[in-house]
Amino acid sequence: MKPRSSAAAVLAVACVSLVSIGVIALEAQRAGQSGRGGGGRGGVAGALFTAMDTNKDGWLTRDEMKASFDLWFTQGDSARSGTLTEAQLVAALDGAMPAPASRGPQVQNRVPKQSDVDAMMAVLPATAPAKPKRPRKVLVLCKAQGYVHSSIPLAAKMVEALGTKTSAWSTVITYDPADINTQNLKQYDLIFLDSTTGLFLDDPNDAAATAARRKALLDFVRGGKGLAGIHAATDSYHGVPGTTVSASTAGGRGGANALLATQIMEQADTNHTGKISRQQLDGLAGKWFDALDTDKAGKLSEADFARHFASLMPRPAPPGPQANEPLWPEFNHMIGGYFKFHWVYPQLITVKIDDPNSPLTAMFHGQEYQIHDETYTFAQDSFSRKNVHVLTSIDYSKMSDADKAKETNKRTDGDYALSYIRREGKGRVFYEAHGHSETVYAIGPFLEHMLAGIQYALGDLKADDSPSEK
Repeated sequence: MKPRSSAAAVLAVACVSLVSIGVIALEAQRAGQSGRGGGGRGGVAGALFTAMDTNKDGWLTRDEMKASFDLWFTQGDSARSGTLTEAQLVAALDGAMPAPASRGPQVQNRVPKQSDVDAMMAVLPATAPAKPKRPRKVLVLCKAQGYVHSSIPLAAKMVEALGTKTSAWSTVITYDPADINTQNLKQYDLIFLDSTTGLFLDDPNDAAATAARRKALLDFVRGGKGLAGIHAATDSYHGVPGTTVSASTAGGRGGANALLATQIMEQADTNHTGKISRQQLDGLAGKWFDALDTDKAGKLSEADFARHFASLMPRPAPPGPQANEPLWPEFNHMIGGYFKFHWVYPQLITVKIDDPNSPLTAMFHGQEYQIHDETYTFAQDSFSRKNVHVLTSIDYSKMSDADKAKETNKRTDGDYALSYIRREGKGRVFYEAHGHSETVYAIGPFLEHMLAGIQYALGDLKADDSPSEK
């Protein structure tokens, strides 16, 4: 095999990074990525920056970005026709890197950073708001079938530490969805869904096992036990009917690469011919650089590049309501809703206290607070206050018009709940939408809120859980 030229090597790295960035921007993620506060986004952007920083001086210039794009076009236009079709673009990306799905099963990181653990332990509440009625046992399920959040192992550690320090419960942590079975669940009082994504319980090769796991979860909660979830627990079981992935899990050959190619074609094909020229791709490179270079300095640091790159390829709006439908309606109803859009980390959100009289919000003393995180909103038809008792929500009036404009498929009711509780049969459900960034777990009142929510779901802390709207 002939060695690659240095130019081809640079191109290959750039294509790998661009594919990964496209996956990120379209809410699909390769497993194993890591990055503080961004679930891996910053690390991928860093890889792309390194590929384009050809002179390795720590800065990216407009000329370097354009040169990288030009080299990419040359590789794609193997027939030297002077244009690229979307299919050729996809082929070029596929040739540069095997699709993420072809690399085998996902391997999740299971160890949180010690600095994050230390910051969390420093503000961990010492006592629980309620005395357990009996010894409690919690099962934390960390399986992410779609986007893998880097904060998953830290959230699992949070549940374990809260239970241990306050003596409110003991904890078992698992990454195996097969542990959700009727026999095994007999020993537990609550299941904690730790940013589960996609079809996290399903076995694509065993329909019977999938059905048994789903039934076990529903029966567990409806029979009188508890369910708690954080952040991406609601980014599960929604998408295009008939698919095996959720709307946020698109990936694989013909998946992530095709989505990325579509985004680039839409931006570069300004005359709508279905093809892009070298000049059009060059123009896109310039447009991207201008969008990234917000300070107009003529060069970008890696930090600036990573901070702004996600804005270049926003999550595409689905073509219609059928593009984001419930894939397991009983679960979608039980958990309270499913993901539609998020403001990206580190968006500043003002959180208002909808029920200041609840023991689950006592730690906020009725006062709004601000938080930097990735903030979820729910699909219009999936969430309603007639189904849940809202504890906290976004103070939408405090958001700027610019930030409001970022949202796709806006809710017509302006309802942006963040945490809530509800009854499911004889059981109880607690959910908190924040928890994407590791920094959130170093906020004392947030940890107290999670502690109270879990105790409610366990049945040890009584609270008004009637629907907010009758």
